[in-house]
Amino acid sequence: MVVDAELGQFGDLLFGSALAVYVLAMILHAVEHGLLRRTEPAAAEARVPVGVGGGTGSGPDDAPVAPTDRAPRSRAERFGRMGVSLTVLGFGLHAAMLVVRGFAAQRVPWGNMYEFTAAISLVAVAAWLVVLRRHPDLRRLGVFVLLPVIVLMFLAGTVLYTQTAPVVPALRSYWLVIHVSAAVIASGILLLAGVASCLYLLRAAHDDHPTRLAWTARLPAADVLDRVAYRATALAFPIWTFAVITGAIWAEAAWGRYWGWDPKETTAFIAWVVFACYLHARSTAGWRGRRAAVINVVGFAVMVFNLFFVNLVVTGLHSYAGVG
Repeated sequence: MVVDAELGQFGDLLFGSALAVYVLAMILHAVEHGLLRRTEPAAAEARVPVGVGGGTGSGPDDAPVAPTDRAPRSRAERFGRMGVSLTVLGFGLHAAMLVVRGFAAQRVPWGNMYEFTAAISLVAVAAWLVVLRRHPDLRRLGVFVLLPVIVLMFLAGTVLYTQTAPVVPALRSYWLVIHVSAAVIASGILLLAGVASCLYLLRAAHDDHPTRLAWTARLPAADVLDRVAYRATALAFPIWTFAVITGAIWAEAAWGRYWGWDPKETTAFIAWVVFACYLHARSTAGWRGRRAAVINVVGFAVMVFNLFFVNLVVTGLHSYAGVG
């Protein structure tokens, strides 16, 4: 299998460009978040109907104001929209990087930890853009969604980086496309769900004690964050279930057994159990809200543990990180 090294280097350039654009987008979203405190009162005043509660309507200043189709955009909204535009640009560069990497290596571009982490980050950004498309008012969450994506991509480009190369013989199977792609999609969506649950807990704590965590007052309402986390997890859970099942089938084809309590298999199953408990708790009276959100955060932590510690520290049959 011939590897195109120059094309692989171009893919690395696209990766760095996407990371830089994401950083700029996060900065713009951070500025938007910081401006919300000053702009929200003004926006609330702008929504008060003209002439209500004052004036006799006889003076020149009391003349009716012609309605406009759209209120002028605030500074926060302008910065937020620029952040979204840069996020879309970064997503395009990010997707192009994986496509180029695949052509350079003549295989699917998730054969090592560098590519796997980049693919998870791409799915997380894609899920975020879908949420924004349906609910533009959630744009203020951009800084919190992009932060873990940037951290993952930075670690992928430094600690986890691997030059373009063929995959190890054990991964040369069509199951690499089926099993790993499902794990990538589920992990990316669950990243968004984990962020939403973390923010929900912070916002709920502020709602109980308004003097604490004052910055969370600029977040969406706690019930909105709870719905985002629940719907994202509900979407990702069957995909993660499919990934676990296909992993067991691949294990039988490769090692002659469906399950062997390998560290990767065990951690993936623990994550599955935790997310199943979250979905059950979320629909059970007395467990909704904080208790369920804590379970979801635990599931998110297990996924992070599975991604880094199990792949890089623990030795097992799934030691294909390609690092070092």
